[in-house]
Amino acid sequence: WALSQSALSELLEAFRTAVACGATVVNVPDTVGYTLPHEYEATVREVVKVVGPDVIVSTHCHNDLGLAVANALAAVRAGARQIEGCINGIGERAGNAAIEEVVMALRTRPAQFGVTTRVDTKQLVGASRMVRDVTGLPVQPNKAIVGRNAFAHEAGIHQDGVLASARTYEIMDPVDVGWSTNQLV
Repeated sequence: WALSQSALSELLEAFRTAVACGATVVNVPDTVGYTLPHEYEATVREVVKVVGPDVIVSTHCHNDLGLAVANALAAVRAGARQIEGCINGIGERAGNAAIEEVVMALRTRPAQFGVTTRVDTKQLVGASRMVRDVTGLPVQPNKAIVGRNAFAHEAGIHQDGVLASARTYEIMDPVDVGWSTNQLV
């Protein structure tokens, strides 16, 4: 069901019916990757109201416009408590929400979301490498969190700042996601 092509009233009626028939989890997909974060957040907020506190609202965001992670995070702000995603963002067409990015955004900016996960973030780089090895799909070097350049500093001013205090240019500790250290190139 393409969220952007569905009338909100029809979507909410479908979820009411699903819950009346015993559903305990409902999924709000953006299967064509068209929805903007503020639109997705508003839709998910309405779904959360309709299904009530005992039903888990889940998301499934595609990345056709490069907004899958932003949309998943907007959904969390609206009350979604389950995110479908993929390691390295792989998936149909342009891919799905990169779960490592979602998890680290939630962890790095907790005041914005008010939720935690049970994900062992130190396994993210290892999981990324395993997915790469199994699928044969390389991870782009500048991929957030798991790309080999995610914690590499080349510019002199960046290197100087990192040497003085890593937090100057690193909002996360590379060890927390499975890297052994940052790199000065």
